[in-house]
Amino acid sequence: MSVEERIRVPPATPVGGTRRHHRYGERPGIAYLFLTPWVIGVLLLTLGPMLASLYLSFTDYDLFTSPEWVGLENYERMFTEDPRFLASVWVTLKYVLMSVPLKLAAALAVALLLHRASRMTGLYRSAFYAPSLLGASVAVALVWRVVFDNGGPIDRAFGTGGWTTDPRYALLSIVLLAVWQFGAPMVIFLAGLKQIPTQLYDAAAIDGAGWWRSFRSVTVPMLSPVILFNLVLETIHAFQAFTSAFIVSSGRGGPSDSTLFYTLYLYQKGFVDFRMGYASAMAWVLLLVIAAVTALLFRVSRGYVYYAGGDS
Repeated sequence: MSVEERIRVPPATPVGGTRRHHRYGERPGIAYLFLTPWVIGVLLLTLGPMLASLYLSFTDYDLFTSPEWVGLENYERMFTEDPRFLASVWVTLKYVLMSVPLKLAAALAVALLLHRASRMTGLYRSAFYAPSLLGASVAVALVWRVVFDNGGPIDRAFGTGGWTTDPRYALLSIVLLAVWQFGAPMVIFLAGLKQIPTQLYDAAAIDGAGWWRSFRSVTVPMLSPVILFNLVLETIHAFQAFTSAFIVSSGRGGPSDSTLFYTLYLYQKGFVDFRMGYASAMAWVLLLVIAAVTALLFRVSRGYVYYAGGDS
């Protein structure tokens, strides 16, 4: 027997039987077993309630009696007999059109400033991102209401009166709250800026391009997929805004319905007036509007978004 044969160690055999090899593809049941909690959660917490609300949107339901089928009556009433519904649509559209561009502009401007490495860059990034960690919390909205209320710091500093009690400025105060929390899109912009090759800026500088020309001809085209991504996310979030309007207006949408967001009016119909059928119909209209706006953004972006290594 050779030396190699004498020192060769046989493979270990499991206790109680022979060694078996199972490839992942031969036991697909394990994969489905691990997916079971997620599937149950989707069915019970997402898909089930959505289908239930779709059914309720065609009924007259007040939580105290059985749902009564009314067909499209709830949808017809929204656009023909409910002026507050149309007011909430208009307020929400104004909020989206003001808050989303301002928030993205602030996020991009700060990202461009923080893109250059320095000793304090990490501290500055954390400081600018901190407001976004608070999210749309009740505490932040309460503080914001105190700041902009009658007799608050803004009133004492500028003598403008309480913004939250003035129909001209109440919505603007909520817009400023949304813009102040620009940390999340800022971080995404920073990640996108790091992916832009520096050779492009060098080539632009050789051609005599200044800062603005480099920004317009290099930064924006190369960053356009990230801009679209942030635009879609922030637009969806803006349509779903609720907490800030609820706290600032004490749940009423005032003054003079100037902060009557769509989601706030939906809440009033469902949990104040107990018209769950009508509220469910409003929820589905909101879902369809968000889907349509998202599709429109992707459609319009085809001619403006540049994907490196692919078609624009």
